[in-house]
Amino acid sequence: MAFLERNANRGSVSTGYDIDNSVKLQTAGVNSEFFNKSYSSTGNRETWTFSTWVKRTEIGSNNYLLDAYKNSNTWFILGFSDVDDIVLYDIIAGTDYGKRTTAVYRDTSAWYHIVFVSDTTNGTAGDRQRLYVNGVRVTDFDSDYGDPPSGYDGSVNDAIVHSIGYRTDGNSSFNGYLAETILVDGTALDPTDFGEFDSNSGIWKPIEITDTSFTWGTNGLWLKYDNAASMGANSAGTGGFSVQNVNQNDQATDTPTNNFCIGNALVNFAPGGQTLVRGATKFSNPSGQNWQTITGTFGLTSGKWYWEFETDGTGAFVGISDVEDSIVPQRTDGYFLGYGDDNSATTKSLGMYSTNGVIYNESGSATGTSYGSGNRVGVALDMDNRKIYFAVDNNWANSGDPANGTNGATWNTSWSDTVFPAGSCAQNNSIFFVYGGFSSLSNISNVDANGYGGFYYTPPSGFYALCTKNLAEYG
Repeated sequence: MAFLERNANRGSVSTGYDIDNSVKLQTAGVNSEFFNKSYSSTGNRETWTFSTWVKRTEIGSNNYLLDAYKNSNTWFILGFSDVDDIVLYDIIAGTDYGKRTTAVYRDTSAWYHIVFVSDTTNGTAGDRQRLYVNGVRVTDFDSDYGDPPSGYDGSVNDAIVHSIGYRTDGNSSFNGYLAETILVDGTALDPTDFGEFDSNSGIWKPIEITDTSFTWGTNGLWLKYDNAASMGANSAGTGGFSVQNVNQNDQATDTPTNNFCIGNALVNFAPGGQTLVRGATKFSNPSGQNWQTITGTFGLTSGKWYWEFETDGTGAFVGISDVEDSIVPQRTDGYFLGYGDDNSATTKSLGMYSTNGVIYNESGSATGTSYGSGNRVGVALDMDNRKIYFAVDNNWANSGDPANGTNGATWNTSWSDTVFPAGSCAQNNSIFFVYGGFSSLSNISNVDANGYGGFYYTPPSGFYALCTKNLAEYG
């Protein structure tokens, strides 16, 4: 697919080491998921650096990364606005300094690296607040509220409440994944202290951070999200953060060094109340919307791949979509191209398996095993031989055998060479995706032959999880 951010990290280049975990956060009304801590001591309010890796799962809404809040007239925020630019504000006693970027950041298929530097003792006014995205300094701003004066003491590192993934003034949160979240108290660092450009691809990638990489300062922060029993553990050694509705089930293996497929909020996501939540692994279609569809973020042209689905109802199709039909807007008749919603004459079907147990494709149809709420549907996609297989609770439909390449459904050669994972559901239904990087479903401990993913069943021999490490090897 066409990527939006030239230097966005997709986890497909060798870094020399691995970031093992991230955390999935989401807004859920009063149960928003975030981290916070009331600082007991004041650190350096002039000079500090914040760094985090971010994978967005929702666009068009306020999603905040760092917040320091004293009262309604004194606070700091850094995050994404409802138009998907990056906003930063530092307000002391009603006087504010801050900026909004001209660029917008809507790529939900990749990881972004955000670095913000407060350096108010700097003799150059324009360098007192510096923002970097994927190693590149951001200098174009639609709104600019001015540079802070020399020696300005901001809200961050004051003895007030600090939050990760939440904005106190506005009660709004972050939707997506965070990894390697760092705040260095007392030092103005460069993005190259956290990452580097890959010499071959030019992609910005993380470098290894250790306990001795920085002088962390009074309020240093390093959330690695690697301890499932204590997700707010602070490896900087200055005391952990409290978890707010975050637990071990929110830990993920989708990271900047191994990026996993998720549901794509950016393309063919119809307006009308549909939601994509839980780290973009649950797609829900509300009442009155007939059939609606979501695709995955990874386009596939070769290799053998495995993922799983589950529905909470009886109206769902799962399978794949042609690339050309994955990027068109919703049709006026209410259907998407490329999906087997009701096998109507107005809708093409491509390797889609319905809950009534029928595999639809342009080469015909075959009957398998019906499924509904509580059944796990496995999908094995063989792009090398243009075959797709479906299993209900590990029983392969139509006597299919993915490992041996027999009895798989095929599709018409008129379709393009690139397909996307896809799912479609009727009104008042939801689909849960299990791509291997994160799942809100239970019992997902099985992995592929390379040790990647998390599935209810073991992938067939020769089939792999949809992650960039596997794509680099087989895709």
